[in-house]
Amino acid sequence: MRRLDGPPRIPGLDLARGLAVIGMLAAHLFTLPEIDWTDPVTWGGIVGGRSSILFATLAGVSISIVTAGPRAPRAPGRWLAWRALVLWVIGIALILTGVPVYVILPAYAILFAAAIPFVRVRTATLWVWAVAVALIVPWLLPPIEAAPFWDTAPGEAVFLLTGWAYPAPLWLAFLLAGMAVGRLDLARAGVLWVTAGAGLVTAAVAETLAVVVPAPDGYLGQVWRASEHSGGILEVWGSGGFAIAIIALCVLLCRTILRAVVLPIRTLGAMPLTAYSAQIVVWAVWALIALGTTSDLFGFRALNLFWPMTLGIIAACFAWALLLGRGPLERLVDTVSRPRADRLAR
Repeated sequence: MRRLDGPPRIPGLDLARGLAVIGMLAAHLFTLPEIDWTDPVTWGGIVGGRSSILFATLAGVSISIVTAGPRAPRAPGRWLAWRALVLWVIGIALILTGVPVYVILPAYAILFAAAIPFVRVRTATLWVWAVAVALIVPWLLPPIEAAPFWDTAPGEAVFLLTGWAYPAPLWLAFLLAGMAVGRLDLARAGVLWVTAGAGLVTAAVAETLAVVVPAPDGYLGQVWRASEHSGGILEVWGSGGFAIAIIALCVLLCRTILRAVVLPIRTLGAMPLTAYSAQIVVWAVWALIALGTTSDLFGFRALNLFWPMTLGIIAACFAWALLLGRGPLERLVDTVSRPRADRLAR
């Protein structure tokens, strides 16, 4: 277990990844209410959309840390390209199970490929690009998503193969913001507090604007929206700020004695690809046994399996980390991507 506490791992990032995986499990297995901040009963809806955005932002943080660390691949662009390919293949395999959730991995793979030109740019440039994407792309998405193409068989195929439920042109903003955060000195408490504060203020302003200036009807309303998976400006800024704040706060928390308390969640976050894939596979097998089909979303949710699945996956990840170390899919991706990138760089 020492690999979870020593360099090159940052325990707080593992915690944040673990929370993101749990949040996505909740989003898949519960019918979540729309958040009304005046009604605490609805606050569980916070995981809707935000968990996957946290996942994407953390991907950017990891890219910056790995490509600048002591074990950085010799050819980071090729390393990212190979990782993107392997992630895409795993994502398509999960889609083929027929489980009725939007698998994020194809979009994740596209984002890894899209990160290649940004690996060596300055931190300030990363922030500029992240802000530009977050401001501009929400204006472009509504006409793209209204195109009749998406109602055709090729359109449905493209939707699945690209993970368009998480449109990469927009989600690039989260990845780039994460890459910029990964360039910060995360060992300094002052930097972390400022980062957390900036993220919380951004999220609070976006949520306040959503209440004070409700989205109008029509095109402008689509651009302005704050609801989950809407792709509106307020969702991008609110959920993006929330993700940055959670990352900084998790790193801060793991500088305290509580770092030991959250170890099981950290082990989950140390192998997020394995954990995410496991929930889809477990869902498929369980649904086939209990329901005779993998495609009945509401029937599966009615089985109330959030806690058994979540605790089971956490326990399995903890046992794997204790006995075998690195997660199996994480080991697979690194085995495929790193030697090829390094060999091609020579």
